[in-house]
Amino acid sequence: MSPAHPRIRGVVNTQATPEQTRPSETGEGGGRPRLLLVDGHSMAFRAFFALPAEKFVNSAGQATNAVYGFTSMLVKLLRDERPTHIAVAWDRSEPTFRHEEYAEYKAGRSETPPEFPGQVGLLQELLGLLGVTSLSVAGYEADDIIATLAARGLAGGMEVLIASGDRDTFQLVGDCCTVLYPGKSLSDLVRMTPEAVEAKYAVPPERYRDLAALVGEKADNLPGVPGVGPKTAAKWLARYGSLDELVARADEVGGKAGQSFRDHLDDVLRNQRLNRLDTDVEVGVAVAEMTLDGWNRDGINLLFDNLEFASTLRERLFAVLGESEPEAAATASDEGFAVELVEVAPGALADWLAAEIAAGARTGLAVEGTWGRGGGDVTRLALALPAGRAVCLDPARLDPADEAALADWLADPAYPKALHDAKGPILALRARGWELAGLDSDTAIAGYLAMPGRRNFDLADLCTRYLGRELTERDTGGAQLTLDLGGGDEQAAARHALATRALATLELALALDADLVKRGAADLLRDLEIPLVGVLARMEEAGIAADLGYLRGLEAEFAAAVRQAVEEAHRVVGREFNLGSPKQLQQILFEELGLPKTKRIKTGYTTDADALAWLAAQADNELPVILLRHRDQTKLRTTVEGLIKTVADDGRIHTTFNQTVAATGRLSSADPNLQNIPVRTDAGRRIRRAFVVGEGYEHLLTADYSQIELRIMAHLSEDEALIEAFQTGYDFHAQIAARVFGVPVDRVDGEARARIKAMNYGLAYGLSDYGLSQQLGITPKEARVLMEDYFSHFGRVRDYLEAVVARARRDGYTATMLGRRRYLPDLNSDNRQRREMAERMALNAPIQGSAADIIKLAMLRVARALRDGGFASRMLLQVHDELVLEVAPGELDAARALVVEHMSGAQELRVPLAVSVGIGSNWHDAAH
Repeated sequence: MSPAHPRIRGVVNTQATPEQTRPSETGEGGGRPRLLLVDGHSMAFRAFFALPAEKFVNSAGQATNAVYGFTSMLVKLLRDERPTHIAVAWDRSEPTFRHEEYAEYKAGRSETPPEFPGQVGLLQELLGLLGVTSLSVAGYEADDIIATLAARGLAGGMEVLIASGDRDTFQLVGDCCTVLYPGKSLSDLVRMTPEAVEAKYAVPPERYRDLAALVGEKADNLPGVPGVGPKTAAKWLARYGSLDELVARADEVGGKAGQSFRDHLDDVLRNQRLNRLDTDVEVGVAVAEMTLDGWNRDGINLLFDNLEFASTLRERLFAVLGESEPEAAATASDEGFAVELVEVAPGALADWLAAEIAAGARTGLAVEGTWGRGGGDVTRLALALPAGRAVCLDPARLDPADEAALADWLADPAYPKALHDAKGPILALRARGWELAGLDSDTAIAGYLAMPGRRNFDLADLCTRYLGRELTERDTGGAQLTLDLGGGDEQAAARHALATRALATLELALALDADLVKRGAADLLRDLEIPLVGVLARMEEAGIAADLGYLRGLEAEFAAAVRQAVEEAHRVVGREFNLGSPKQLQQILFEELGLPKTKRIKTGYTTDADALAWLAAQADNELPVILLRHRDQTKLRTTVEGLIKTVADDGRIHTTFNQTVAATGRLSSADPNLQNIPVRTDAGRRIRRAFVVGEGYEHLLTADYSQIELRIMAHLSEDEALIEAFQTGYDFHAQIAARVFGVPVDRVDGEARARIKAMNYGLAYGLSDYGLSQQLGITPKEARVLMEDYFSHFGRVRDYLEAVVARARRDGYTATMLGRRRYLPDLNSDNRQRREMAERMALNAPIQGSAADIIKLAMLRVARALRDGGFASRMLLQVHDELVLEVAPGELDAARALVVEHMSGAQELRVPLAVSVGIGSNWHDAAH
């Protein structure tokens, strides 16, 4: 009886009877269907080692480099090869039939890096969301599954492509079967055709197995014939035709190589048996079923959000998947939005607005133009009403009366307006002298509050999710309207498209209103996030003055330091080399200089910053110190170069603040990222000297919260001992250290204080005993003992942390003091890595999120007080828990008192908020 073959959503572990291959769909243009087979572990390992693990880690500590690299490679394959069918095969941990014959098979391989295994499950989950068939079979390797599927695909008239870094697959190459083998990089895939295999190895693909049996395969621990390399093996196979014939006439092979061959004949025959790929594996699914369909947009978005992938990878993936319908679209209507675009006669806009829009009724507004770096311009804007009537306006064509009417309506708070991602349009409108008031919904921010773990809040995606409709226009009869841009009116098409966005925003705002009420986030949108949009727009518009000459001097200084480090490194080694090449560094450090070996990686031994720091402490050689200095100075130079490029014509740097990036609610900064200016080194702090008080102002004022996360932890945990430590007025970390180590405060040394400081902040950020051990340079066991000692004195902190995770597991989310939720469905995941990642998020989200909410409240209070008090002083930056203000002449004392009052009073805690203030002519000197 034939087994059922459901659509594969994960890894199939099957012993089912193989199904006969059915006739397949044709490929593009009616040609041969194309089957793409991917060696999962092989390509994932390539991705893992192609991207640095330390740079691909999300905020919960989950390494993501293999997932990111594999996905990027898959996108390229789908885009370039356009397969009609696809499957990914995976190895399993159990022994295979090859291990049963040869116990040493694949023995001696380097230990798998601990950051890799957890990513395999994530990749398999992603493939399930993509609708990609994913297979593994007990007792067999991925190569055997691929060989089986390739054979069946070829028998069914398919063209077969195999993406693998395993050379054993070369034996499968033929006229209709090509191996895509990684070259110098993961994206560089070499097409191994029959001609390419023969050109490289001097044997045809059908003889490659024989060649490998003679030469051996180090990766599989299959020793070949000593003294026999690929050239000799190929020469023998050319002479005798095959390995079987060579074995039969072994006595004819002369020289030392011939004798070595005869001495190791058993090894060769064993290799030949083991490297044969099985083409009859019971995979339990037909090749014809391996189409790429039914992908799950929401599931992919959620996974990418949890992994904190940049939007570019997501956009590339969705673009290549665009021709097939996602699962979510099965419930979505393709009718689009019915827009009636109204033409308003010149001079009649005021009458139309008065007649069509009642005070208190929300209007959808969409703006077309450019914005960023504190400014922008409007090229077109559209207003849409609930009934679908809309008007599209070109500011350049408005007569004075219409322009005045539009400006009055935009600035009137009595007319509520819904926009999508409103801050940019606000900047563009302000650049024309138009103020926007009455913003009562920003659908991008509303979507963020509803789904804070996502990274993409595109209007089209939100419309599909909340309204079940595509972001397209339809005619009044219900059919989708398609505009012929080639021969039609492009301007008319653009006006209709913008009006459609305005109507979609209006309808989406209503749906999000209802969702946020259910999620308890409506007040956050109305009272915190929406008012903050205008505050941030004014901060971006103001920017912060930069001393361009000073920055150029710094860049030259750091560039000279980089050159000096290069010269010193060359002097120590005695020759020139590339300090940025890990391969050359490995050769020099571990072979030429014989320094102690660091962590083993695929390409040798790591030369990352942690490894160099360890070598600097262990080895009696100055090179690691020079290399660290080179990297530090290079990073500083790059930072300064980036700042120089962003100094605007007004001599100021206008960063962009983002409200929808960090899942915890924190603001982020980009173009340039001013929250990432290094401050822990003297050289890094000098960069802050470049940010100066601007013309017409007297001082920069900085104000930040002191230990806000720890105060929030004390408040939420209600731990009396922790609260008391704050209230003593002494050094907080020393007070805690004294309690934990049982010594008087005045006997707490620097090391003890540092350990407890790491502990205090670590607990607020969900740090594990392993993470604490890495920070302090101690063993995980020592870190565990330290944590136990800590909790013996602050038991309610432990109880609070445990309760947070338990409550989040029950409710599915955590919440800040203001009710900001972070949804963590992975708390109940069967995948251990994802579950532990979610647990760490659950620990830090309430504390970090509450700190983010409090600083936002403070910004609103300070901005309102400055405005209501008629101050000329203004807020310029927010960096984590710090505000930077530019103080006008004569306002210093009043501005300082105002800032302290409104920051310290932003939220009432059991441990009062403490605010530190600094004054100076530049950001560095204003530090405190």
